[in-house]
Amino acid sequence: MRGPGTYGPAVTLPVGPTLVPEPFAAALVGLREALARPDRPGLELQEVPAPKRLAPYAVAVAAEIKRDDDQVASGRFVVLHDPDGQEGWRGDTRVVAFVSADVEAEMAADPALAQVGWSWLTESLHDRGAGHTAAGGTVTRTVSCRFGQIEDADEASEVEVRASWTPLAAADGSLDLGVHLLAWCDLLCATAGLPPPGVLALRAR
Repeated sequence: MRGPGTYGPAVTLPVGPTLVPEPFAAALVGLREALARPDRPGLELQEVPAPKRLAPYAVAVAAEIKRDDDQVASGRFVVLHDPDGQEGWRGDTRVVAFVSADVEAEMAADPALAQVGWSWLTESLHDRGAGHTAAGGTVTRTVSCRFGQIEDADEASEVEVRASWTPLAAADGSLDLGVHLLAWCDLLCATAGLPPPGVLALRAR
């Protein structure tokens, strides 16, 4: 499973009020406030270099969840901003997100996992009040069989959720990217099998 340090080439996000469009700069404040206070135990977040050439401005966050020092889930949350917008965005800001998590073999074999995985995303956005439009993505179930020198290792099963959506601004024109980051964290925790805050897990993964 990929870790937080393996994501693509770096790009420097311009800083300062004269370089970043004011609405996007204000939205980044909420994003970084949420980044500084992850509200789930075992969840680690960090800002990482954003991808190049996808938009004039971008910021990226990497996350991982560990259990007994082993990484069981990881992901990337990238915010792209183009003052002129781009085709298909229906706005000037786009979130592109990815999560990958280890799952039990029988779960990976269940055809319903794809629908469930997508519902984790939509429910997380709804529960956090993260208004959005033009959402799309894929859910992939993978089972890896190892051979050769590592054939004695257990079979590996994973679920991957890749999605993008356009955050909607509030009535006053402000954009709260923090709630979108927290919704994505909820998705990551769901794929890792962590129960919602205040709920005990029924069984260990």
